Amino acid sequence: MKIYIIEDDENIIRILEKIIIDTNLGDIIGKADNGNSGIDEIERFRPDIVLVDLLMPGKDGITLVREAKMIYPDIQYIMISQVSSKDMIAKAYQSGIEYYISKPIDAIEVQTVINKVKEKINMNKKLSQIQSLFSSEPQNIKTEQPKSENLEGVKRVMQRIGLIGEAGSQDILDIAKYLMDTNKSMSDFTIKELCSQFTDNPKTMEQRIRRTATVGMVNLANIGIEDYMNEIFTEYSNGLYNFEQLKIEMDFIRGKTKKRGKVNIKKFLDGMVYYGKGQ
Repeated sequence: MKIYIIEDDENIIRILEKIIIDTNLGDIIGKADNGNSGIDEIERFRPDIVLVDLLMPGKDGITLVREAKMIYPDIQYIMISQVSSKDMIAKAYQSGIEYYISKPIDAIEVQTVINKVKEKINMNKKLSQIQSLFSSEPQNIKTEQPKSENLEGVKRVMQRIGLIGEAGSQDILDIAKYLMDTNKSMSDFTIKELCSQFTDNPKTMEQRIRRTATVGMVNLANIGIEDYMNEIFTEYSNGLYNFEQLKIEMDFIRGKTKKRGKVNIKKFLDGMVYYGKGQ
C-alpha cells in the first residue's frame, strides 16, 4: 500500500514514518511540508493513502482534499490535527476524508485507522473486479457464489448502530443476503424492484427499511453530538449515510433547525453489504 504524508511538522512526520515502518502498514513513497507541494506530489505519485495535516502553509488540508478528490476520487485521505472544533472536523469529513486522527499522535490509533482504510481499499478493488466480471458477461465460466456467512457482519453493524429488533431489520438482512449471494449492488436495481423479490407489497417493505435506516441515522447523530471522535460515529457516518444529511440531523436534535436529515436507502444498503463483507 502506497502512503504519502503531507505535514509541516518534521517531528510528526518522523513519528508517522516510524509507526508505519515498524508495523508494516505500507510503503512511504514521499512527503511534503505544505499543501501546494502536496497536491502536485499526489498527481505525480498517485498514492493509495494520504495522511494530511489540517493546518498548513500555502493550502490547508481541507482545501487540498476537496481539490484532490475531484481529480483522484479513489485515493483515501486521513486527516491529522490537534484542532478539536466540531465544526472544523465536520468540514474535514465533508471534504472527503475517511478518518480524523487527533494530535498528539497515538501509535495504536494510527495503526488502527490505516488498517481500516486499507481494508476499504481492498474491498473496493474486489467489488470492482466482481462488477467487471458481470459487465463483460464471459461465456462458459462458472463463478463461485459468495457464502452468506458475511450476514453476521451485517448483524454486527446493525447492533452497533442500534437497529437490531427494529421492524425493518429483517428486511435489511434479507436484502443484504440477496446482494451478497448474487454479487450485485444497489446500482443494479430500483428499490421497488429489489423489494419485489421478497414481497407483493414492496412499498410497505421500503417504508420499513427507510424507518429503520432513519433510526440508525438518529442514533449516530446522537453519538456524534456526544463525542465527535467516537469510533462508531466516525466509521459509519460516511459509509452508511451522507455526512451532510447526518449533520443536518444533528442540528435538528440540537434545536438549531426544523429540517431533518434524509436517508439514501441505496447508499445505506450498499454500505451494509460493504461493512458486512469487511467484518
